[in-house]
Amino acid sequence: MASKRDKHVGITPRDEDFSEWYNEIILKSQMADYSPVRGCMVMRPYGFAIWEQVRDSLDRMLKKTGHENAQFPLFIPKSFLVKEAEHVEGFAKECAVVTHSRLKGTDDGVDVDPDSRLEEPLIVRPTSETIINSMYAKWIQSYRDLPLLINQWANVVRWEMRPRLFLRTAEFFWQEGHTVHETEDEAMEEVLRILEIYRSLAEDYLGVPVLKGMKSESEKFAGAERTYTIEAMMQDKRALQAGTSHHLAQNFAKAFQVKFQGRDGKEHFGWQTSWGVSTRLIGALVMVHSDDQGLVVPPRVAPHQIVCVPIFRNDEDKARVLDAAHKMLDPLEEAGIRVKLDDRDQYKPGFKFNEWEQRGVPLRLELGPRDVDNGKAILARRDTGEKLTVEAAEVTARVPGLLEEIQQSLFNRAKEFREKNMHRARSYEELVETLEQKGGFVLAPWDGDEAIEAKVKEETKATIRCIRDEDRGEKAPSIGSDRETDQWAIFARAY
Repeated sequence: MASKRDKHVGITPRDEDFSEWYNEIILKSQMADYSPVRGCMVMRPYGFAIWEQVRDSLDRMLKKTGHENAQFPLFIPKSFLVKEAEHVEGFAKECAVVTHSRLKGTDDGVDVDPDSRLEEPLIVRPTSETIINSMYAKWIQSYRDLPLLINQWANVVRWEMRPRLFLRTAEFFWQEGHTVHETEDEAMEEVLRILEIYRSLAEDYLGVPVLKGMKSESEKFAGAERTYTIEAMMQDKRALQAGTSHHLAQNFAKAFQVKFQGRDGKEHFGWQTSWGVSTRLIGALVMVHSDDQGLVVPPRVAPHQIVCVPIFRNDEDKARVLDAAHKMLDPLEEAGIRVKLDDRDQYKPGFKFNEWEQRGVPLRLELGPRDVDNGKAILARRDTGEKLTVEAAEVTARVPGLLEEIQQSLFNRAKEFREKNMHRARSYEELVETLEQKGGFVLAPWDGDEAIEAKVKEETKATIRCIRDEDRGEKAPSIGSDRETDQWAIFARAY
């Protein structure tokens, strides 16, 4: 068993081994651990508490725009996936398949009961377009039933060959929205509305700046007409797809007969969208904000926004310090600030300082007998390490403002890093050279030639992250050819 000190040893510097640094941050901050099931992870209470803050923030935004939560089965008949050809091709290699319904005892323990083979194999949910559309076909009869705006919070399984905590695991948590609309224009409005909600979630809550744009044809969701994405830059200059919103057109509606009687009295297929973000947002948070001392959590999604570490040597001091601490913390808690009083006797203050620093709590309140006597308190910022000596009577008033400063500071710092690492290239050779020597996001003219896109990926491992409307305008020869285009694509290596 690990000693109490093991989790507090130094963390591998980012510049030395970014991958190892990332893993150590997650393990030592007690967010997650490796599961005995290969490819899966265990979300520990602290990691799940961060996910709850993300989840609840997004849930409120979705409900404000008229969406409702529902729950659909974990198991999907294999025949459902076959109905939409592009969809099944996109997920076939990632599916976990259930073929039997029970085990039986043997001399060696247990084995699959061959008599329990299912008439039709079941797919463990990789995504829910098919099972949900089978229900929508029953529920939708008229244009009066539209729009149908449903979201579900669920776990999904995609058999991952190269697992990585929070980023790529065989099982992960997410939300998936599935909507049906009367017209294509209404469906597109929904796609872009959700994309903006995702931008707000990433930037306003997680402090992660993102670029919004459309995926290339080869990078879009299997079965979608168009896919839109938010893309974030990590501290190693790689991109991370942080959320996607898909215009499904009528592909699934036709496959599952999702039809309605229109205002004209005629029968029409529904226009559909689907969209989702997952626990990989926590991976983004780690890689965008954390440092060589440990995790850094933006205040708006922090389980504990301020932790108080009381300092005392005897019971008399302890009683005085805790009394003063409660006078500061109780009003904060009543105001909705998430507070934590760490009054554990078995650990020294220095140990606690280090632990909460590694776990990324935005503000630390240090309070000892001398501080109580002087009517003072110390507030330590996790983002800058700065320590502020403040009047005890002012702590309650100062904390909310400091939390907002930290939130904005983290976002500004991440955005400045991204802007510093965005480049332009006007030729194929310049694109490859920039990706190799500088990394980051590289904007280059591209006319949609998939062969050139594939060549870039093969030579540099970089993909098109998104195509933004705001980058259109200037005409230039497309990379790899002399064909003129006004479309510019953002290339980057990605997770």
